[in-house]
Amino acid sequence: MEKIIIAIDGYSSCGKSTFAKAVAAKLGYIFIDTGAMYRAVTLYGMRRGIAEDREALAAALPEVRIEFRFDPQAGRSDVYLNGECVEAEIRRIDVSERVSKVSSIPEVRAKLVAMQQEMGRTKGIVMDGRDIGTVVFPEAELKIFMTADPHVRAERRYNELLAKGEEVSLAEIERNIRERDRQDETRAVSPLRRAADAVVLDNSRMTIPEQMDWIDNQLERFR
Repeated sequence: MEKIIIAIDGYSSCGKSTFAKAVAAKLGYIFIDTGAMYRAVTLYGMRRGIAEDREALAAALPEVRIEFRFDPQAGRSDVYLNGECVEAEIRRIDVSERVSKVSSIPEVRAKLVAMQQEMGRTKGIVMDGRDIGTVVFPEAELKIFMTADPHVRAERRYNELLAKGEEVSLAEIERNIRERDRQDETRAVSPLRRAADAVVLDNSRMTIPEQMDWIDNQLERFR
């Protein structure tokens, strides 16, 4: 099987990253979590007090350096912002509440899309986000659009945060998810939408093994 680009788009908290990591590991591909890149820019803006200031954040973008480094002990790639591991910080709910607005800034998207396209230049990647199959890699050989019921997504996120020791409200998380959906679908720049040639994966009631069986079927045509 020749190396291809697998573009995975979809709603927040659908398990896109978990699924994408598993697919990448299965194929020996590089996994790129684009949502983490936007979260890193959001965190940078929050630390500087400019997350709500479009012009100031756009002007500061040349100072932002994002990279993925593999952690062999954890078995995952962590996100580094200007040399600092921020994997835990970018998952906080206060970052989640701001990331959609930050990611709608044209200058932010232009910078990160250019970075993502360079990362995928040699193919053999699995990239997940909101506009991978429509903007970043419209020529991707396999495009997947993931979705799940908002309440199911909220419960998954709630359990994930509880496991990390964070005290959170399920109702608050569901409100945040529904608001992020609205913002992602209606933003002026690169709104979330399914590419015309994308296959839909609704994993509301699917286990990870079931999702891996599903991707096996999708990959048959490339073998």
